Amino acid sequence: MSFHKIPKDDTQHQVHLDAAANLLGNDLQEEANRAGLDNHFQRWIQDLKDVDNPELHQIVVDLQELKAHFGSGTIDKDVVSRLMGRLGTNTSKAAIFADNPNTAERITKLGEALSAASKQVHSNENTPAEDLKQDSAQNN
Repeated sequence: MSFHKIPKDDTQHQVHLDAAANLLGNDLQEEANRAGLDNHFQRWIQDLKDVDNPELHQIVVDLQELKAHFGSGTIDKDVVSRLMGRLGTNTSKAAIFADNPNTAERITKLGEALSAASKQVHSNENTPAEDLKQDSAQNN
């Protein structure tokens, strides 16, 4: 017995998963200032709602809270880190619900990206590109 509906277009979900993982590799503060971030969250939330699996409810709730937080204009790194950490754990666990192995792999990668982003936000570590930018600014 299956706990979920098979998505009508699994390829579309894979594209959305890839976009979400790529987004997490960018500067989230910079992304929050762009109009497209809200759309990314909304597509992600809708994809999860389309699956119609009660096991994914906490992910949807956390994504909605994260979307609202980024939309508020004031970013609290502790809130973002907490939500992304829980999303990372729950997203990785959710990979077992995917029928398509390619989708499951993308869900796992997204969970890992969320967990990594959570740690980066919490520790406020810079990416190598940000370090270079800061070094360049200090040397000028």
